[in-house]
Amino acid sequence: MDPETEFLSSKRQTGNEWELFKENVRPLKRGRKVDLLNHALKAHTNDQLKKSLLENRRRLIEAIDEYQGDDPLQPWLDCIKWVQEAFPPGGDFSGLVLIYEQCVRAFWHSDRYKDDLRYLKVWLEYVVFGKWCLQAEHCSDAEVIYSFLDANDIGKTHSAYYIAYALHMESKSKMKAANDILNLGISSNAQPIEKLRDAYKKFLARSMRRPNATEEELKEDDLPVRSFGTVLARGESQRQAVKTFELGRNKLKQDQVHRTPLSIYNDTNMDVMRGHHSKPSTGSNSWHTLGGRAERNKENNAMPAKWTSHKIPQRPVPRIVGAVASAQIEVFVDEECEEKPKVHDEKDRTSSLQLRELDGRNIKKETELLRENPLRNFPSNSLPR
Repeated sequence: MDPETEFLSSKRQTGNEWELFKENVRPLKRGRKVDLLNHALKAHTNDQLKKSLLENRRRLIEAIDEYQGDDPLQPWLDCIKWVQEAFPPGGDFSGLVLIYEQCVRAFWHSDRYKDDLRYLKVWLEYVVFGKWCLQAEHCSDAEVIYSFLDANDIGKTHSAYYIAYALHMESKSKMKAANDILNLGISSNAQPIEKLRDAYKKFLARSMRRPNATEEELKEDDLPVRSFGTVLARGESQRQAVKTFELGRNKLKQDQVHRTPLSIYNDTNMDVMRGHHSKPSTGSNSWHTLGGRAERNKENNAMPAKWTSHKIPQRPVPRIVGAVASAQIEVFVDEECEEKPKVHDEKDRTSSLQLRELDGRNIKKETELLRENPLRNFPSNSLPR
């Protein structure tokens, strides 16, 4: 028996079993352990192992509610780390987006964690997690999250906040805003300051290699053109603007070429009518005398009297004994748009209980809603103005 056949028949593990799976594995900054990766990928092809993963995730979520220690953020971090390892492709089925959202929502108002680097990293992972989904980023516009962090003074003592914020603005071609954010971090002495200064030098090097374009031009390019109630894409809006400009220019040239002097119409009958009306009338309505003061004065000169001495005539209305008050007008409220009152616990423990009750379909639906509005579950007084 040759060595290759002997190895295949022995069914020994080589550590490269992950290459046999077609799922996209989301890379982690800390890296992945090969043994855990192989086991996790294999579990998603086996129904029994898959149920054990979901059960383990449920126990970790229960541990968050039952935690009685001094660091309530730690069980959240343990749960996030385990889900990242157990669900390598990520995706909606993992529930990682919901865990991120509920973790950041549980401590946004806590002064203890505003400057905690671990808590800031959860926020940043919440922003960039969707790069391995269909969207370019997890939420429709990640800028609203950075504005939320700025408005609530979360993570502003760390250089990671300014670097991530500046990179996002640079990706949207807002170079001036990215430059201002990095300068703000350096002036605020965000730590580690060396890392922030190094990031600023790299940003300046990248900006020097970019084609020259003013910030105003970039802002105008980002604004879509509205045409008959529809929003055009960026390329379509530019083509529409060029086409409109060319049509206007051609019309102006045609007007200049075919311009003829305007002829003023003169009505001959008007002169006759003017002459007719210019003759003085001799009718009986002519005003030959000035008249007296009482005749000339057209004002109301009635003598003032006490206003309480006059009564407004009223029509008698029969009174009905025991009349029932008219019913109030009922205001229509759309059930879909009606805001339900939200009860915010100090640690928002009910959110993790909801995650345990959600199935795969509901998790996917809630994930899509969070992609559209990542701060949809936050109170209105916490949102940036």
